[in-house]
Amino acid sequence: MNLSAKKIDIVYLWVDGADPVWRAKRKLALLGSSDPERQQLTMHGDVAGRYRDNQELRFNLRALEKFFPDHGHIYLVTDRQIPAWLVCNQDITLIDHASIMPTEALPVFDSGHIESYLHHIPNLSERFIYLNDDVFFGAPVHIDHWFSSDGVAVFKEKNAVPDYGVLQKNETALVNASILSKQWLQQRYPQYQHVHRIFAHAPRPMLKSVMIELEREAPELFELVRQTVFRDWERPPIVPDLVPRWMLYRGLANLHEIDYRYICSGDADAAQQFDNLLACFGNLAFFCINDTSDNADPGDPQLLRIPETLAQLLPLASRFEKDDLT
Repeated sequence: MNLSAKKIDIVYLWVDGADPVWRAKRKLALLGSSDPERQQLTMHGDVAGRYRDNQELRFNLRALEKFFPDHGHIYLVTDRQIPAWLVCNQDITLIDHASIMPTEALPVFDSGHIESYLHHIPNLSERFIYLNDDVFFGAPVHIDHWFSSDGVAVFKEKNAVPDYGVLQKNETALVNASILSKQWLQQRYPQYQHVHRIFAHAPRPMLKSVMIELEREAPELFELVRQTVFRDWERPPIVPDLVPRWMLYRGLANLHEIDYRYICSGDADAAQQFDNLLACFGNLAFFCINDTSDNADPGDPQLLRIPETLAQLLPLASRFEKDDLT
């Protein structure tokens, strides 16, 4: 089979944190958790900004259509939710958590847990790109840059992270994911040299067969992250760190340092960050607009700036939007 001739599927995670049914489910899960479990919540692990819908997915599909029109099938992974504006057609499939995850594990509010099952999506192509809905393509996608004979592309951040020996309660999930990767890889591969950087908030080109192989090679790590309900500092995600490091070590990926933008809506200089994005749009392979406004009110200007900026960047509706909604 000629993989280069096969289209590349797209996988999104999406949640609407304002949905009253979903909110009741989340509240019940929190009330049912024990005190030790609550203390294991990672930094920013259960703030409203983690689940808030600022219309990112709607604009993400616009960016996908603009910059990567020759993509394959789209899979939208959700918890019994569907965006009010979405047109369901033959090009997009809703994947409910219950269709790829064990019933006894549900509900789950930790993206690290959910994404550990993505390679189990039925009919998913061998090559696929996984995006959180706040990570956007920002320039035309040349697929040989993402999937080449040298392997899939992995993008690193410039800043180093501390060289911790053990998982840290007061660190971010990505830093703890790096620590977990170091522990597992050094134990398995004595020649492995760990680089103390995290990987960029980027579209993640992935290979289904590699994920299946890693699940066989590291079942204990998949089992660990699949024990979470909320994001947990002692059970960090494996897809954003272990997967790219393992592929790099085995020569299945190549590392890039690239110019992109990572916007934090809650930063004091967020307005300047958004202005810079507007100025650079079209010249960035990708960008991320992270809702770091945590528990801000829905009408907070910090939050309103997200859809307002995206509307300026991507004003044309995609074929996935209903005509009667603005």
